[in-house]
Amino acid sequence: MSNVTSNQVAKLAGVSRTTVSFVLNDVPGMGISQETRERVLTAARQLGYVANAIARSLASGATKTVALVMPHRDHINIDIDAYLPRFLAGINLTCHASGYKVLFEPVEESSRPGAFADLVDSRRVDGLIVLNPRGIDDAYLCELAGNAFPLVVFGSNLPAHQGVCSIDADNRDAARRATSHLLALGHRQIAHLGYASDENQIPRERLRGFHDAMQAHGADINPAWIAYGNYSAQSGYDAMRSMLSRAPGMTALFAGNDTIAFGAMAALRDAGLRIPEDVAIVGYDDIPLAAFAAPPLTTMRTEPYKDGSDAASILLQAIAGEPLDKAYVRDAAPLIVRRSCGSGKD
Repeated sequence: MSNVTSNQVAKLAGVSRTTVSFVLNDVPGMGISQETRERVLTAARQLGYVANAIARSLASGATKTVALVMPHRDHINIDIDAYLPRFLAGINLTCHASGYKVLFEPVEESSRPGAFADLVDSRRVDGLIVLNPRGIDDAYLCELAGNAFPLVVFGSNLPAHQGVCSIDADNRDAARRATSHLLALGHRQIAHLGYASDENQIPRERLRGFHDAMQAHGADINPAWIAYGNYSAQSGYDAMRSMLSRAPGMTALFAGNDTIAFGAMAALRDAGLRIPEDVAIVGYDDIPLAAFAAPPLTTMRTEPYKDGSDAASILLQAIAGEPLDKAYVRDAAPLIVRRSCGSGKD
């Protein structure tokens, strides 16, 4: 850690210690010329001065820290879902490039509504990114937004008139297109396996898209072929085993994400069923392992790294007081066709 003091920086730059403090803490409205500012910054670099983060926070009222809040603690296990690490990496790089640290705060599923608001009350962070919030948290998110706290929500279609800045993809349309692909291949006995319960918005939207496609093609929906996992491949395996035991006969599956699809594929193989000859499969996310599944998995492609980077960029704009749109809709997820559905060439 540097032992250089702000007094030494002031002496080399030929300015007062107060001026050094104003420049290094980026305090606005002090009437410091650009030439003086550059002189101070050059002196600090030459001496290897490292500003005291606590002192800077006290001087400016800012922590230079943002938090990623995820109200599903089990989701952090790296063997459960491949989307989250890349989403976090996108946030991390974008924030670090602007001098911000990232605090990762998973919240217990059973915790009280708005538990993440404690971060705001403690003044530990300058802004929040909330990933896939629970419905019970909506009122607290709206309250934070109403109090002008910098906040970006990813994965929840909160109404723009509530003042919450949200980013989301059209999960319903993407799921409709995934299911329509299976229908176009001639399947009518199609199952759907959500990656989490329909109490969560994204699995609920993907189920609606599945219903839309089935109804548009006049295909019957068998309630016994609708089931839910709990993020992990193991839960996808267990859900598919249960589905096969109570209602065998489906010829295709739309899985709510790739991790769940991997578990379902293992259960189908253990039941003596071939993919895609007996059951065709489409997943969602196009995680890196999807292309190396056996057979390679047809899936809807998302861009978690870009999602995280964009969420961080929008949050940093909000922290800087820039005017923002309240709703951002991601580009439509493309369908990546591979052999698991019976029509791929990979």
